[in-house]
Amino acid sequence: MKDLANLQKMLKTAKEMQEKLQKELAEMRVSGTSGGGMVNVTMDGHKNVTSVHIDPEVVNRDEVEMLQDLILAALADAMAKAEEHIAQKLGDLGGGLKIPGLF
Repeated sequence: MKDLANLQKMLKTAKEMQEKLQKELAEMRVSGTSGGGMVNVTMDGHKNVTSVHIDPEVVNRDEVEMLQDLILAALADAMAKAEEHIAQKLGDLGGGLKIPGLF
């Protein structure tokens, strides 16, 4: 019976930690840039793009492919930063434990 109570307590703690992490990820913001800051993409911890800023200087009808490349590069930069931030958050929550499939 004591083991069941401990298991329930652990599950409750895990659920609370998961809820806290989900809230932190929703509030987290990371920005990726390219073109020396000409294109900036911001996303949250769930990897949803929340804003895109494009400097008017890079908007040129004759160079659409370059602008597309800059946007992709900024997205990739933001994604990498989000992944890094998420891994750090998970590491902090796990107390340094390396659980296969989670870290």
